[in-house]
Amino acid sequence: MERRDFLTMLAALQAAAKLDAQTSNGMIYRNLGTTGERVSALGLGGYHMGVPKEESESIRIVRSAIDRGVTFLDNSCDYHDGASEIRMGKALKDGYRKRVFLMTKYNGRTRAMAAKQIDESLKRMQVETIDLIQFHENIRMEDPDRFFASGGALEAVLAAKKAGKIRYIGFTGHKDPLVHLRMLDVAAEHKFHFDSCQMPLNVLDYHFRSFTHQVVPRLVKEGIAVLGMKPIAFGNVVKAGVATPIECLHYALNLPTSVVINGCDSMDRLDQAFEAVRTFKPMSEAQLQAIVSKTKSAAMTGNFEPFKTTTQFDGTAQHPEWMG
Repeated sequence: MERRDFLTMLAALQAAAKLDAQTSNGMIYRNLGTTGERVSALGLGGYHMGVPKEESESIRIVRSAIDRGVTFLDNSCDYHDGASEIRMGKALKDGYRKRVFLMTKYNGRTRAMAAKQIDESLKRMQVETIDLIQFHENIRMEDPDRFFASGGALEAVLAAKKAGKIRYIGFTGHKDPLVHLRMLDVAAEHKFHFDSCQMPLNVLDYHFRSFTHQVVPRLVKEGIAVLGMKPIAFGNVVKAGVATPIECLHYALNLPTSVVINGCDSMDRLDQAFEAVRTFKPMSEAQLQAIVSKTKSAAMTGNFEPFKTTTQFDGTAQHPEWMG
């Protein structure tokens, strides 16, 4: 998408978002695509739930986030070998489960493996239903084919939905926008509509292999919820010295995202995320350009988004057995 077309689209979406968004007690709430669900614009990342040494600290972070208005929780079956799901499940006791929209991900490419992982996630988190299940790491051009193949993952997901184990269906990926676009193309061929799609959306992505420019407009057009992740590029934006964490979160919130998922492995990080939400205002074109103009040189090396350029973040490449 050309820069001018993108900015025109963004301005129109911002105008629509003002009607869509609601603020309550300092938290912004937005529509989750066309599902009819409303969720917090800030989501709590699941990977970081396994980082604190003490399980009790992870539980404290989750419950504090919910008490302060977060309703969208992210996770995955493979984060810290399932420990992130276990900790989150414990945090959702004592009435917290009914206050959130719970998402997790599975890696299985076959019906059998996907079904197994969905059931394991339900058990680890001690819940009867997962609100949103997502096909994890759509990072290869053949992944969409495996998802829709006879005996593939979609069969397990549809069976789980029919059984009441899950409610909505999405997919994720961090590698290349072309793979996401191919998933959407193959879905259209099968007359299947995803409820959500998750991808890196940050100030570096604006310039390099851009999900922002290539994927987001199509998702909005098709009514698929835009879930942004890695808003600070796993901390690399700060390491590059091109933007502050607050600027990064403001940028991601300024996009037509239903949710910006942020990893918070400490109360300080959680406070920082809430401060970004509290101080967020839709950006003018000049404000947007002021931020992204500082990031182009760092972005174009690819070094600061290693999830796109290396296999370091490719769990299914390091553990092909997870795919089945």
